[in-house]
Parts: sequence; C-alpha cells; structure tokens
Amino acid sequence: MQALILAGGEGTRLRPLTATVPKPVVPLVDRPFIAFMLEWLKRHGVDDAVISCGFLASGVRNVLGDGSAYGVRLRYVEEPRPLGTGGAIKFAESLLEERVLVLNGDVLTDIDLTEQIAQHERTGAKLTLALIGVDDPSAYGLVRLNGDNSVRAFLEKPSPDQIDTNLVNAGAYVLERSVLDGIPAGRNVSIEREVFPTLVDNGLYGYESSGYWLDIGTPERYLQATHDILDGAVKTSVPDGYDGRSVALGSGTTVEGRLVGPAHVGDGVTIARGALVSGRTVLGRNVSIGAGAHVDGAVVLDGAVVGANTSITHAIVGPGVQLGASCRVGKGVVLGEGVVLGAENHLEAGARLFPNVSLPDGAIKF
Repeated sequence: MQALILAGGEGTRLRPLTATVPKPVVPLVDRPFIAFMLEWLKRHGVDDAVISCGFLASGVRNVLGDGSAYGVRLRYVEEPRPLGTGGAIKFAESLLEERVLVLNGDVLTDIDLTEQIAQHERTGAKLTLALIGVDDPSAYGLVRLNGDNSVRAFLEKPSPDQIDTNLVNAGAYVLERSVLDGIPAGRNVSIEREVFPTLVDNGLYGYESSGYWLDIGTPERYLQATHDILDGAVKTSVPDGYDGRSVALGSGTTVEGRLVGPAHVGDGVTIARGALVSGRTVLGRNVSIGAGAHVDGAVVLDGAVVGANTSITHAIVGPGVQLGASCRVGKGVVLGEGVVLGAENHLEAGARLFPNVSLPDGAIKF
C-alpha cells in the first residue's frame, strides 16, 4: 500500500519551534514527529510513502533520507508554491498508484487504517474519509453520514442547534486515482472544499474510526502529544524502551538528582545533585540540569543548559538554550533555538522567545 503525506505547511502556529526546523521533523520525544506517522503506516502495511513538501523541504529530506531507517521507501515532491491539499495531491500525481492513502502530515493518531481500507473495498468507494468523534463539535466542520456510511453532507462552523453529529475529518483518506481527474492542475485547490462536495452521492464514504487522534499544530498540543506518548495513551514504540520506573534513559547519562517517570532522557544528559526531573518530561541529548533545578512536564531539547535552582513547568525549551540560575519558565512558554536568559528571569503566560534572543540578568519578570 502507498501513502502520500501532505507536509508542505510552514507550521506558523508552532513557532518558534518551526522557525529553524521544518514542522514534519520537529523533535517529538525521541524522534522527528513524522516518524510516528511512518511507524503507524508501516503497522498497516504501507511500504511506500511520498512526502509532499514545501517550506524548508531540504531539511525534511536531510533528516528522513530514503526511509530505510523507518522500514518505508520514501520519495519527495516539492511544491513550487503553496498548492493547497488538492493541488498538492495533483502535483504528486506522477508518483501515485491506483489507490493511495492521503494523510495530513500534522496529526498524531493510531486509528485503524486496515479496517478503513477494508471498508473502502467493501463499499466500492472512490474516496473514504477517516472520521473521528470529538468532544466539542462546534470547533470543527462536521460530516453527516447516511446509514450505509456514504457522506450525506458537510457542515462548516455549525451553530448549536445544527449539531446532530460529532464526526470530523481525521485527515486520512483512501483515494482512488480516478479522483485526481477532477482536480485542476497548476493552481491552489482545497480538496475539502472543492473536491469532496462533488463526490457526495458519487462514491464518497466515511469510516467512523476510534482511537487516539490529535492535531499537534500548536505548542499546547505539542506538549499534550508528548505527555500522551509518554503515558502510552497513543500506541507507539516509545514505552518499549522504559525501565521499571517508566524511564527511558540514554547512554552516558549522569543522574545525581531525582528522576520520576514517565520520562525520556537522551544520551549524555547530566542531572545534578538536588535537581528534580518529574513526570512526563523529555530531556534531549546532552542536556544539563543544574543543582536544585526542577523540570516538570516539560520538553528540554538537545544541548540546553538549565542553571541552578531554575524551574521549568509545562514549557518547551529549544535546542542550545542557556538558562541562568534561578530563572522561572512557566506553563506554555516556548523558547526558540539558542535563546540565552541570564539569571533570575521569569517568563509565564505562554510567552514565546524567537531563536537567538538574549536577555541579561533580571531583564524580565512576568
């Protein structure tokens, strides 16, 4: 089975994480984000994947290569300009087989693609959408189904009195190549707005899936995805590396402080005496945690240095960041690559600092 992964967006909502790294390969726990998608696809028989890239495309190729590390053949197409979801599929047409899975590249999920494909075959569909039930349907466009699972209608931004389903598009489609004939070439096309409606009553079906599903397009959802992976709420191979404390510990690490799982600690990390790294935290390679520091439910990426008595709580610290002593980095804060904070700086309320910003001692206290 073949897959086409749509990964051409700039990831603007994830900035500053995506200011220097393409969104598909932003580190998530212990691997590039899109590696979780490749692992999921492989479990369901996909051995050939095409990645449709745009922004910083060379960075995606450089990290993922030919896919051999993930057991999947990888090829790439690079959009000359943003072409939308439908335009990107059309642009990749020469590489696509008669049937292909099309996937939005910013979703973490473990829905059952095998059953979706089986339903697609049973119904003789031209295109089958994976649908997932959500707790707050008002925040999404909804999909109404007939009794045979064919799509009856789409409902965008429903008012409370219009909501009669909680099913939303999960960003995974089984698509027959014939659908591409209806997509105009050479321009921006939204498959959701311009193609799906033409297939209502003409071969468009929905597959009501279950399982885990999350769009990780914001820092808040990136942290949620991290916590859910560590907790095992979504099916991945990460917990396979845990010891009896639910900790994955890299080689060459030195832990003199306290480390509480679930947590993932990369190679060459140092946790000084008196420091506490508490649950659902990720420390990248060669991170240094100073004496008396406390890191809780946070992501601290490769090479970051955390000063003595500094606290980081439910925040994201980019690679190479240097935090002085007695800093406080609070919930929702995101520090871009290479940020330097002097001692006793306090950041709260979702503050974001872009790469290479440098602040002296005591410069900011939210």
